[in-house]
Amino acid sequence: MSRNINTWNVEDEAFWESTGKKVANRNLWISIPALLLSFAIWLIWGMLIVQMKKLGFTLGMPHATAEDLQRINELLWTLPAIAGLAGATLRIPNSFLIAVGGGRNTIFLTTFLLVIPAFGAGMALQNPHTPFIVFAFLAATSGFGGGNFASSMSNISYFFPKRMQGLSLGLNAGLGNLGVSVMQFLIPVVIATGVFGAIAGSGLALVEVDGDRAVGTLVFLQNGGWVWVPLLALSVSAAFFGMNNLKPATPNLGNTATEFGKISLMVLFGVLGAAAGSYLLIGAGLNMWAVLPLTVVTTLLLMKFLSPGELKNSLDQQFSIFSSKHNWVMTIIYTMTFGSFIGYSASFPKLIQDVFGYLPDGAVNPNAPNPMTWAFLGPMVGALIRPVGGWLSDKIGSGSRVTTWSTLLQVAAALGVAYFIVQSRGSQTPETYWWPFFILFMVLFVATGLGNGSTFRSIPYIFEKEQAGPVLGWTSAIAAYGAFIIPKVFGQQIKAGHAEYALYGFTAYYVLCMILNWWYYDRSNSGIDC
Repeated sequence: MSRNINTWNVEDEAFWESTGKKVANRNLWISIPALLLSFAIWLIWGMLIVQMKKLGFTLGMPHATAEDLQRINELLWTLPAIAGLAGATLRIPNSFLIAVGGGRNTIFLTTFLLVIPAFGAGMALQNPHTPFIVFAFLAATSGFGGGNFASSMSNISYFFPKRMQGLSLGLNAGLGNLGVSVMQFLIPVVIATGVFGAIAGSGLALVEVDGDRAVGTLVFLQNGGWVWVPLLALSVSAAFFGMNNLKPATPNLGNTATEFGKISLMVLFGVLGAAAGSYLLIGAGLNMWAVLPLTVVTTLLLMKFLSPGELKNSLDQQFSIFSSKHNWVMTIIYTMTFGSFIGYSASFPKLIQDVFGYLPDGAVNPNAPNPMTWAFLGPMVGALIRPVGGWLSDKIGSGSRVTTWSTLLQVAAALGVAYFIVQSRGSQTPETYWWPFFILFMVLFVATGLGNGSTFRSIPYIFEKEQAGPVLGWTSAIAAYGAFIIPKVFGQQIKAGHAEYALYGFTAYYVLCMILNWWYYDRSNSGIDC
């Protein structure tokens, strides 16, 4: 079959069985590993900076005084923040790429761009004196991985009939999100040995950390970047030779070179928007609640006013989603699910350490659970349960009903976690409350995954086919800022001594989402069956 498919009518059962099913499944199973690699590389810096600190990376600073060390530590923690902000911002142009450049073209090119941070990290991490600006650039380009979710979901939505949207989108998102857990497993393995030989560079010796010297231990931290390069080569080859562009999804589909140009220009707008946001946040020191809307608006204005004629016309048609109240309602609801998932994934390790790692007098708790032993389970559980949310929604014929159930579960679990945070704070044996805290946090991850899968199913029923893809992309773009907001809110409340206040605020938001979901979609006379 041609890479460009002109006729695509999967709501016709005969067409689906004879042609559509095979093509759709092939594109789905090529899309999933590409998205998995995207998530892995997007969130890679949260793992790398821990080792960078242990290995004495100076970020190009003198590293001579206590103030220098504190500044280096602060700069290290800005790297995952830059990646999070860039990834969320790049989802904005990615929301509209399929209609502009075609599915196969988009997945190939946006996955290929991940070679920049992967290869770059492999080079930069060989030298502990690499300047901060280099790592900041690589963290920003890791945002390509975060942005890819929007175009990937939009693309897959076109390939499957409505009755299968929940399961197909849930598989794409759920298995793609496993990239977080895969990355957390794989990096500790590959940095322990010179698995890529001399071509990847020599190891670095561990330095003294908190008085505990690891003598003679070599860490090949650059392998945390190199390991993704061969995997990316396989993925981009599969996308180029195995995926398809759908003419109904991309009405003005031209030749490959022209489409690559359009895609690159749109991505550039996202890069510029992310750069502006990063400067406002880190360089100018603006509050995050001011930075985020300014970043979103800047990116949208760049797309609207700097796009050339034909591209601008296509975008104007897709921007019609902003006049629909349901786009904004679903953005709020979807942020509750995916925003919570990705935000809790980023916060869980540090939260474990802060809640259980210290006694009331500030002393280290010798019986505290190790965050690195348990933290990966949350993202894994949330990702694996996501297809179940989509499948269950398809099974009962209602995504909104599953969203209601999952939101109730989120509310109960969040309040439960808050309760055990309060109990542990004043205890001389905080580890006593570890298991109920951990179990309820797993329930919270399960609830976000179920709700994420159910909202995937709802959107294609609320919107027409030509709008469903952009809406999926747009809602995922805004939700991705959860990777930035939730850790910041937890950090502020932990500093104030009341981590549970963050969960109370999130719970209030969940209740609002539950009311919106019931009013617009789940009540019997809402007028929308989704």
